[in-house]
Amino acid sequence: MAGTVQHGPGTPAVDEKHKLPVKTLVSASIGNAVEWFDWTVYATFVVFFAGQFFPSENEALALIGATSTYALAFFFRPLGGLLLGRFADLRGRKAGMLLTILLMAGGSMVIALLPTYDQVGWFAPILLLLARIAQGMSLGGEVSNASAYLGEIAPPAHRGRYSSFFYISTGSALLAASLMGVLLTTVLSDDQLESYGWRIAFFIGGLLGFIGMWLRRSLVETEQFEENAEKARATKNPLLQTIKHHPKAVVQLCAFTLLSTLSYYTFFSALTPFAISFRDADKTDVFIALSIGTALFVALCYPFGNLSDRIGRKPQLLFWSAAMAVLIVPLSFLVQDNLFSLIVVFCVGLGLYALMASIAPAVMSELFPTELRATGIGAWYNLTVAVFGGTAPLVITALSDAGHPLWFFWYVAIAAAVAFAVILTLKETKGTELR
Repeated sequence: MAGTVQHGPGTPAVDEKHKLPVKTLVSASIGNAVEWFDWTVYATFVVFFAGQFFPSENEALALIGATSTYALAFFFRPLGGLLLGRFADLRGRKAGMLLTILLMAGGSMVIALLPTYDQVGWFAPILLLLARIAQGMSLGGEVSNASAYLGEIAPPAHRGRYSSFFYISTGSALLAASLMGVLLTTVLSDDQLESYGWRIAFFIGGLLGFIGMWLRRSLVETEQFEENAEKARATKNPLLQTIKHHPKAVVQLCAFTLLSTLSYYTFFSALTPFAISFRDADKTDVFIALSIGTALFVALCYPFGNLSDRIGRKPQLLFWSAAMAVLIVPLSFLVQDNLFSLIVVFCVGLGLYALMASIAPAVMSELFPTELRATGIGAWYNLTVAVFGGTAPLVITALSDAGHPLWFFWYVAIAAAVAFAVILTLKETKGTELR
C-alpha cells in the first residue's frame, strides 16, 4: 500500500497518492456480491421452481409457498446479524466473513441439488426453507462483518473510498443476476427452465461463493480487532450494551437504514410492477431502464465514496434524504409508457441511492466502538431491514389492491423526512479515527 496519510489537528487531508489495496477490497466485498446474486436469483426464478418444491397441481399455492419461504428468510436476518456479528466481535472479522460466505454458498448449492416434492414429498419444502434460513442468517451477518472489516482496514482519510466497494459489489451482482435471467430465459424453453434451468443459476451462485471463500482466505485480520479482542470477550450482553451506552447511535442507524431499505425496494422492486401494471409501460423498456440505472449506480459508488472523504458523510446523507423527500412523489408521476422517462426515473432514483449506499459501511462502522461494532450493526441494521424491507412488498400490494398505489411513494417521502431529521444529529466523522 503506497502513500501516506498525514495525521494531526483537525481533519486529515486526503492523500492523492494513496494506492487502494484492490484485491483486499474485492475479497472483503465479494461475499456481499454472492449474497445478493443468490437472493436475486431466487426472486427471478421462483416462478419456475415453485412447482418443484410444492404440490404442482395448484400453481398459485405453489408460488405462495415458494415466495413465503423467500419472505421468511428475511426475518432470520436480525438473528444472523446478532449471532454472526457477535461471532466476528469475538473471533475476528475474517472468521466471521468466511462463515457468512460459507452459509450462503452452501445454501445456494443445496438448493441447486435439492430433490423435488415428487421425489421426497414435504421434505422438499422443509429442506428449501432450511437452506433459505441459512442464507437469511448469512446475509444478516455479511453486512455487519464486511462493513466492520472495510471500516477498520481503511486509513481515516480514505474510509469513504474503501466503503464504496461494498455496494459496487451489490450493484454488480444485481446486474449479473438479471442478465443471467435474460440469458437463461432466452436460451431455454419454459419446460427446460422448470426442469433444470433454474438449478444452473443456483449452482453458479454456489460456485461463486466458494471462489469468494478462497479469496477471503488471504485476508489479514484488522489491527482494530486485534487490539480490542480482550475487551470484546469481556463484554457481557453486547446487544443490551449498544442500547444502554449508545442509544443515539442505534436510533441514527435505524433511521437512515429505514430510508435506505425503502429506497432499495422502491427502485429495485416496486417500480417495475407499478410501471407495468398501473402505467402500462412496456416490460422490455422497464428492464432496459432498470439495467441502465443499475449500471449508473455501480459507476457512481466509488466517486461518491471519494466525495465523502472530501466534503464529509453528513452533507452527503442530508442531500440524499432531502432529495428523496422532495423528488420521490414527482418521480412516480414520471413513470410512463416511454423509455426515456423510465430511464430518467431509474437513473435519478438510483443515482441518489448511490450517495448513501457508497458510504453506508463507513457511516455504520463509525457509530459503534470496536468491541460492539459488528454486533451493533448486525442487530439493528438487520432488524430495520426485516421490519421495513420485509414488509415493503406487502405494503405495496395492499395499497395497490386498495386503489392507492401512489401512497407507497408518500410513505417513502415521510421516511425520508424522518431520516433527514435524525441525520441532522449525526456528528461529522470524515477523517477521524474509529473508536
